[in-house]
Amino acid sequence: MKFSPWMAAVAAALVLLLGSIYTVGEGQSAIVLNLGKVVRSDVGPGLHFKWPLIESAKIFDRRLQVLDAEPERSMTIDKQDISVDFFAIGRIDDLRTYYRATGGDEATAILRLAPIIKSALRNEINSRTLQQVVASDRSQVVREQLETINRGAATLGVKIIDVRIKRIDVPQDSNVLDSVYNQMRSQRQQVASKSRAEGVEQAQTIRAQAEREQAVIVAEAERDAQKLRGEGDATAAKIYADAYGRDPSFYAFHRSLEAYRKSFADGDAVIVLERDDPFLQYMRSDR
Repeated sequence: MKFSPWMAAVAAALVLLLGSIYTVGEGQSAIVLNLGKVVRSDVGPGLHFKWPLIESAKIFDRRLQVLDAEPERSMTIDKQDISVDFFAIGRIDDLRTYYRATGGDEATAILRLAPIIKSALRNEINSRTLQQVVASDRSQVVREQLETINRGAATLGVKIIDVRIKRIDVPQDSNVLDSVYNQMRSQRQQVASKSRAEGVEQAQTIRAQAEREQAVIVAEAERDAQKLRGEGDATAAKIYADAYGRDPSFYAFHRSLEAYRKSFADGDAVIVLERDDPFLQYMRSDR
């Protein structure tokens, strides 16, 4: 079967058309090379065109990526050898710089980025004691060096969002573990002592308040009782006065009986009086 010239022209046109179209997905960016030279960069998502045959497009993922490196051994300021396991989170920030520095190869980017992060972490760890590295907030260790890391990463067109320390291995024959545990135990004991002291203070405050309220209640009750007792005594005295006022002889007789009762209350009292003593007037048979 022979192909006519127009069929060949159509096929060539189709090839040229397909070679001039490229698609950039969501979360991606592209650069366009003209005979190996970058002519357009940071091409966003969508359908785009390029010159066929002489231009080529390279597409890169601009989303956050995780860099998981091998653990790095470092020496603390007190000459303790430790192993720090970490990972970094970053993304391509400058696509043109990234391509020029790495040729667009992710493995090359990781290979060149890892020493930058390790060097920054090593510098931070070198300025701390082993106890400070183990006991302190790990995010603070990274935060101190994140700006330095990004200065180095900028030469690769990459921006590091965060670096997380997963694990810190310390020598098992070191006294640091015991020291750290003792420090943690001391901190917990301080918190417990503080809570206990606050509880004792609150208990004393509540007890003192209750005792004050009790004293007030007892004082008010005693006051009311004395008031009622005084009113009762006054009422009784008034009744006695009214009764005695109506019959003075009965009052004299009643007072004498009260005197007799008090004088002979114990049953052994002996009173020597004259025969005509007024005290005995109600004991005579002629009365």
